[in-house]
Amino acid sequence: MSRKTHILLTLLFAVILIAMLAVTSWASSEVALWNTPREVGTHPWMIACLFDAYFGFITFFCWVCVRERGLGIKAFMLVSVLLLGNIAMAIYTLVALRKLGNERSVEKLMLGWRAEKEATA
Repeated sequence: MSRKTHILLTLLFAVILIAMLAVTSWASSEVALWNTPREVGTHPWMIACLFDAYFGFITFFCWVCVRERGLGIKAFMLVSVLLLGNIAMAIYTLVALRKLGNERSVEKLMLGWRAEKEATA
């Protein structure tokens, strides 16, 4: 991947992280999560949005399972993504981008340790 693409991805996930932290902080200051009105929590579109979000979280977690070797990091990321959603996902992606360093390989970003294994095979 080019340096430009690497920078754009880093900026994208930094903006996502900052936006999610801001909107979560704002929402928390307005009303506690456990005080969400029943009408909101049971609304069909709220339920559909939650299904959509959590299926996206599971999809992201599948990518983490491809990239990561250890069971501990996989378990940590599953809990993190299910509890923090896009906040955890943005942090994970920013760390993955940072670890690429000057190499900036798309394969290494997408496959993690498996990219190195395949390169030596």
